[in-house]
Amino acid sequence: MIYNSIIETIGNTPLVRLNKLNKGIKGTILVKVEYFNPGNSTKDRMALKMVEDAEKAGLLKPGGTIIEGTSGNTGMGLALAAISRGYKCIFTMADKQSQEKIDILKAVGAEVIVCPTNVEPEDPRSYYSIAQKLNKEIPNSFYPNQYDNASNAQAHYETTGPELWTQTGGKITHYVATVGTGGSMSGTSKYLKEQKKDLISIGIDTYGSVFKKYKETGEFDRNEIYPYLTEGFGEDILPKNVNFDVIDQFIKVTDKDGAIMARRLSREEGLFVGWSSGSAVHGALEYAKDNLKEDDIMVILLPDHGTRYLGKVYNDNWMKDHGFLEDRTYATAKKIIQQRNGKDSLFTVTKTSAIGDAISIMNKEGIDQVPVVEKNEFVGSISSSSLLEKVIQDPGITSKPVGEVMDMPMTFVAMDSTLDVLSSLLNKSNKALLVRDEADKVHIITQHDILMAMS
Repeated sequence: MIYNSIIETIGNTPLVRLNKLNKGIKGTILVKVEYFNPGNSTKDRMALKMVEDAEKAGLLKPGGTIIEGTSGNTGMGLALAAISRGYKCIFTMADKQSQEKIDILKAVGAEVIVCPTNVEPEDPRSYYSIAQKLNKEIPNSFYPNQYDNASNAQAHYETTGPELWTQTGGKITHYVATVGTGGSMSGTSKYLKEQKKDLISIGIDTYGSVFKKYKETGEFDRNEIYPYLTEGFGEDILPKNVNFDVIDQFIKVTDKDGAIMARRLSREEGLFVGWSSGSAVHGALEYAKDNLKEDDIMVILLPDHGTRYLGKVYNDNWMKDHGFLEDRTYATAKKIIQQRNGKDSLFTVTKTSAIGDAISIMNKEGIDQVPVVEKNEFVGSISSSSLLEKVIQDPGITSKPVGEVMDMPMTFVAMDSTLDVLSSLLNKSNKALLVRDEADKVHIITQHDILMAMS
């Protein structure tokens, strides 16, 4: 068969049986290998759909520019559609994304703007904000906004769902996928549940993301948000494409478990997949061990290809440096806290506390930085160095409230964050880190703690 364009080859990806990783687990476990799409990821489906729908609506016109914030894969799908139809592309990406993803987008003619990861979505420096700003400034441009664009989930409702139903002969009982923008999970799950009401859909989330707690409690908890390394899923926002009504439950997977499982899929099953694919399989197998029955058929969506992660997951030195390979051990935030033997205390002040009182606490307790709280929320921070500078300039400032001089709040990190991750997050604007343990107690980690752990 001859295709008129590469985008005509999108979809109809194979379903493959797991043969080794599922040992001891009842039922059948299949994986939907999405790297067979021309852009090597499941995002090709919705990228094409968003472009086609924008053209029909008159939002994307000849000679136009597509501008999108992406973790890489959506950008690749949009770039392929743009090449086919004659559009330009500008993509914004968070700086935690792999260099391979950036290079691949440039290779297909896109302009790439790298933005900081650890900022709020509303921050003008975030990759969301930069994309929106460019869209307003550049004439004849289109901002797909994959997070809230209904065409995203609709693409999977129209393609991925029907494919899985046909490929399994309607026998699928469980569907598992990572959740980022929500399209591949929500669109596919919606279709499958319409065919089989008792189908169970399982969303894979990551530590540092808000999805699991929101599903279980209905609460958007900013305390759940902190930096994580895994790419392509988990969010610090609630995209409109995440339909919680068609997701039965969420399972969280650590950065390390996802990375190790990705390597196992490559070596034991011959499936050279990306990091989020490893996370999806790890979470799915954890669920399957206790819940899958003999006649069940579970399908796991594998979003992308391993070439996107050659410098990270498939690089032994990178894996060792992050404590992900077993032949070397690294201290973690959890170990630092455990070594204190419960003796540590977190001292805080409020926005209305007098600056003089805050200085007294620092002097009495021998500490250099203190978080600022308001209604159990961590809203800022103060440090001895910044206060010293301000007091020298204006000695009378000590009677003023802390809220007038406080710095940005300290960053929350995961309990399993290793030393290199912790040290990389400590800088002039972030002098200490916060971590929340299993009992919901908050602890502080300082530069001194890092140096002690390294000794």
